[in-house]
Amino acid sequence: MRADLVPDDLWERVAPLLPPAPERRHRHPGRSRVPDRTALADVLFVLRTGVAWRDVPAETVGCSGVTAWRRLRDWTEAGVWPCLHAALLTELRRAKLLDLDDCAVDGSQVRALKRGTTLDPLAVTLTGGNRHDVTQLLSPLDAVPPIRGAQGRPRRKPRRLYADRGYDFDKYRRLLWKRGIKPLIARRGVAHGSGLGKVRWVVERAFAWLHQFKRLRTRYERRADLHQGLLELARSLICLRRLRTSS
Repeated sequence: MRADLVPDDLWERVAPLLPPAPERRHRHPGRSRVPDRTALADVLFVLRTGVAWRDVPAETVGCSGVTAWRRLRDWTEAGVWPCLHAALLTELRRAKLLDLDDCAVDGSQVRALKRGTTLDPLAVTLTGGNRHDVTQLLSPLDAVPPIRGAQGRPRRKPRRLYADRGYDFDKYRRLLWKRGIKPLIARRGVAHGSGLGKVRWVVERAFAWLHQFKRLRTRYERRADLHQGLLELARSLICLRRLRTSS
């Protein structure tokens, strides 16, 4: 297994979240189970390079792509990735590296070659490409996990939300106000120069970070939950990278 794919600080955070391995039959145990860390290395190799599962070089990474895909399926169904992300957000907040007062929202599209079913980023949601951005405004807010790491109750929502003109609908402004969130949304038909870009650029930066993981540039997974799982794993890696650079 390539050690650089699963460094110790990542493995220490992932290992406690993984479901236990199924018990082996004593009479006919078959081949030894591939270690979870080796399978995770395969998953990360696919996420970073974009290579097809069947083309994973087992002799280089450690196991076959089919085995890694099955392990990814099991871990995704067990809810490993949201737990990992929530834990890293807590660490970021404890280290005062996460600002929960001001947040930005936007949408990004990728090709879905197999036409699968629809389904420091705080939250992401996966939908079909024919959905207007504004209709998904509330979904990411609902997907933000309870973030601990500071005194008081866990935080689940920002105080202010920034968005571009695509979200300029009074109906959604009212819905945000009802949630206790101040909407700072650019107005259509108004000249540029609102100054919101000074804050909103962080969401574009987040898209750029996510697109560094080549498997996410195009959706190859037929199952929406597996693409979502890879997306959640990628944003956890982004959070971990932020913790590393601050130490």
